[in-house]
Amino acid sequence: MKSAQYLISSLSRIIFIFMIALLAYSCGSSSAGNMDAAPAQALPVFSVSNQSLVTYTEYTASLEGVNDIEIRPQVDGYLDKIYVEEGASVKEGQLLFKINDRPYREQFNSAKANLLSAKAASENAQIQLNKLTPLVKNNVISEVQLKSAEASYDAAKANEAHAEAMVQAAKINLDYTSITAPADGYIGRTPFKTGSLVSTTSATALTTLSGTKEIRAYFSMSEVDFLKFKNQFPGVSLEEKMKHIPLVELELADKSMYAQKGKVELAEGQFDKTTGTINFRATFSNTHGLLHSGSTGKIKIPRQVEQTIVVPQEATFELQDKIFVFVVADSNKVISKPITVSGTSGNYYLVAKGLTVGEKIVYTGIDRLRDGVVINPQHFSLDSLLKTQAL
Repeated sequence: MKSAQYLISSLSRIIFIFMIALLAYSCGSSSAGNMDAAPAQALPVFSVSNQSLVTYTEYTASLEGVNDIEIRPQVDGYLDKIYVEEGASVKEGQLLFKINDRPYREQFNSAKANLLSAKAASENAQIQLNKLTPLVKNNVISEVQLKSAEASYDAAKANEAHAEAMVQAAKINLDYTSITAPADGYIGRTPFKTGSLVSTTSATALTTLSGTKEIRAYFSMSEVDFLKFKNQFPGVSLEEKMKHIPLVELELADKSMYAQKGKVELAEGQFDKTTGTINFRATFSNTHGLLHSGSTGKIKIPRQVEQTIVVPQEATFELQDKIFVFVVADSNKVISKPITVSGTSGNYYLVAKGLTVGEKIVYTGIDRLRDGVVINPQHFSLDSLLKTQAL
C-alpha cells in the first residue's frame, strides 16, 4: 500500500516538473519570437505637390501621301517592259513602264514624211507666186491669175501647218509609250504584267505612286472630344482657334516618335452623320522618306497644364474600377485612399480629387502593403524624378 502511494507521489512530482519545464520553454520561445520580429519595411515616400507640365491627347491616325498619283497609260498597246518593283522608291522622271512603240513610231515617221511633202508643196506655191507677181505689174497676165496663185500658196502653207501638227501629235503619242514617274515616291501594286494589253479606258491603273515629300496623318474626333478640343484655344471662330493649335507629334507603330512635328488642319467642315465624328489631318515633312502611305500611327496633341497634382502610375493600384494610393498617416501607418484622375501624361496620373498638397505617398512596394501597416519611410523629391523621366 505504501509502495503504491510512493509510486503515485513520484509520478505526480515528475508530471509537475515536466509542466514547469514546458511552461518555461513556451515563455522562452515567445520571448525569442518577439526579439526576432521583422522590422518595418523601408519604402520610398514622396510629398504631393503641384506641378506644371505638358500633357498629350492621342488619336489614332492613318498616313497618306499628299501626292498619291494613279499612273495610267495615255496610249493603247501591249506592255513591253516593267522597270520597277512593287514598293520601290523612285525619283521624278525615272522610267517605270514601256508600251510597245512600233505602231506609234510608224505613225511618227509617216507624219514626218507628210510634213516634208507639205513643205515641198508650199515652196512650189511660193515659187509660182513669186514668178507671177512681176508679170501682173507689167500687165503681162491678169490679176486674177495672181490671186489664184496666192490662194494656192495659202492652202499649201495651211497644209504644211497641219502636217507639222500631225508630227507633233505623233511625237506625243510616241513619247507616251515611255511612262515615267511624275514625282518622287514609292511604287504601289502593279496589277499588269509584261505582255498585258493596256488601254486609256481601263478602269485599273498601272500602279499608284505615293509622293514622299509630305505625308498627311488623318484622324477623327467625336463631338464631345471636338468641343473640349476647340475650347482649349483662344479665338472666336473655328478658323482663329485652328491657328493657335501647337505643332503636334506623331507616334509610329513601333512606339517610336517621328522626328518632325506636324501642323493640324481641318479636313472636313462638318460631322459625319453615320459615325458622329469630324475629320482632321496633320501634315508632316517627309524629306528622308521615312513615312509611307498606308501606315498607321498616333497623333499626339500637346496641352500645357498649370499647377496640378501629379502621381506616378507605379505608386497607384486599382480595385473595383477605382484607383488608389497609400498615404502615410500618423505613426508611419499607411492608409489606402481613392483618387480621381483627370488625365495622363506619360507614366503619370493627373489627380483632380482625393489628394492635397503636402500629403505623403508611398512610391514603390505597394503590393506588399495593406491598411494599418507601419513602414520606415525613405523620403525623396518627386521633382527630381520628373526631371529624369520625360512626361
